[in-house]
Amino acid sequence: MKVLIADKMANEAIQLLKDAGHDVTFDEMDGDTLLKEIANYDALMVRGRTKAIEDIVKAGAKGKLKVIGRAGIGVDNVDLKTAAKEGIKVVNAPTGATASVAELTIAHMLSLSRHLAKADSTMKKGEWAKKQLRGNELYGKTLGLIGCGNIGKLTAKYAQVFNMSVVGYDPFISKEDMQKDGIKKVEELGEIMKTADFISLHLPHISATHHIVNKEMISKMKSSAYLINCARGGTVDEKALYDALKNGKIAGAGMDVFENEPPKDSPLLKLENVVLTPHIGANTKEGQIRAGTVCAEQIIKVLNGETPDFWVNKHLM
Repeated sequence: MKVLIADKMANEAIQLLKDAGHDVTFDEMDGDTLLKEIANYDALMVRGRTKAIEDIVKAGAKGKLKVIGRAGIGVDNVDLKTAAKEGIKVVNAPTGATASVAELTIAHMLSLSRHLAKADSTMKKGEWAKKQLRGNELYGKTLGLIGCGNIGKLTAKYAQVFNMSVVGYDPFISKEDMQKDGIKKVEELGEIMKTADFISLHLPHISATHHIVNKEMISKMKSSAYLINCARGGTVDEKALYDALKNGKIAGAGMDVFENEPPKDSPLLKLENVVLTPHIGANTKEGQIRAGTVCAEQIIKVLNGETPDFWVNKHLM
């Protein structure tokens, strides 16, 4: 069958599809070209660049399209409802970047607590700012997780190596399941905000999570606390965060994702107590290979008439 890969993909993923006997085309088509060509393919594989919007999904349904694969966890760029209505399965690779994102979360925590960004920039200016750079240990601190899925659980495991205690807020995971990963379940989000020294988000951006960390929630944080977001832009009210950081209401923040990307005019760019990275959470060699191969495996299962393990829009079909 014919598979279109519309975004850059690990060679290992492409080879996996070829070894399964499929005719694979790699072409970074623009939206208009994809709209014209998609009906000729049985499967579409994307990362974050290509937008499988309603018109494209419907065009594919008029032809041979059976499955859309997202090589990553987020499916914001795929119209799940339209795909389900048209009988097209959407699959993803939720385990692909787990380690990569969890490690970046810890990296942000270390960078903030030890002022690594400022230490680096002052050294390169020929300064010896040792007295200005007294930091804090992670040892003995409390990490609060907002979302305790695969990435949240692994982040907890890494944090426990630093002898951190971990509390978590996630309405969809039981107290017993959290305990298996050494996480103490908290029933109210506000409790996480009040008690944690580091607060890290690990959840998708949907209507229910839009600005889940807002002005009210940020106001509950300790003045010594840090906020980390390596999950999805839009889950944090960036204006409220900026005001809190600027006025010293919280100690700092580490941000890998933003409501608008790139955040060209964001006032966060002007603050010293925030560490910013350009949405690189999943951007490791190992993570990209894993995300691509897992997604390819899911596509192969669908094309073989099998039930995929990571069927995102199953509940809509």
